[in-house]
Amino acid sequence: MHKAVKAYKGMGMEGSIARWYDRSTRKAMPESRALAGRIAAVVPPGGSVLEVAPGPGFLSIELAKRGLRVRAVDVSRTFIEIARRNAASERAEVQFEVGNAASLLIESGIFDFVVCRAAFKNFSEPVKALAEMRRALRPGGTTLLIDMRRDVSLAAIRQYVNSLGVNLLNKWFMMSVFRLMLINRAYPLDEIRRMAHQAGWIDPKLDITAVGFEAWMTK
Repeated sequence: MHKAVKAYKGMGMEGSIARWYDRSTRKAMPESRALAGRIAAVVPPGGSVLEVAPGPGFLSIELAKRGLRVRAVDVSRTFIEIARRNAASERAEVQFEVGNAASLLIESGIFDFVVCRAAFKNFSEPVKALAEMRRALRPGGTTLLIDMRRDVSLAAIRQYVNSLGVNLLNKWFMMSVFRLMLINRAYPLDEIRRMAHQAGWIDPKLDITAVGFEAWMTK
């Protein structure tokens, strides 16, 4: 009998750390709104979107506010509870559910768009997760993967953390997490491209951002 593989690397985002993340990332709401606008511009009106690893749910909520049908899956039960509360407070209809990115309990070919932001580097089975995102899409649908890249500079990360407007203690904590854990988990762009091809994507388009990358992949 095969031993089950843990869905994520390192410590899980549960309990107090998930609640801290919810409070801290509220500072980046303009970024979530801007991304939701970009996604809504390429999805048919009233189209369907799947967010993989939504965390506190801010992006999914913004997408729902734009008239899209949104479903979101996260391995963290605490995040799902937080996201549901956040959606209720915004009167946004989003279907949040617990699940593993590498084994989505979702029908094949039902979404127009799949998005995964700031979580891919933490998946323990990244190729399977990419294949699942592809499976969930309709033919012609698009997946957007956003994350850090391995060669990001500490100066760029510091600038990003400073832009969040958090207090000095949270800045120190965030910089420590980035420097000691997240950069080491992040992938070089060539590795992202290799894993995408292995998962069945034909021609992923990778754009470099200030601290990471955006990978646009069409089925």
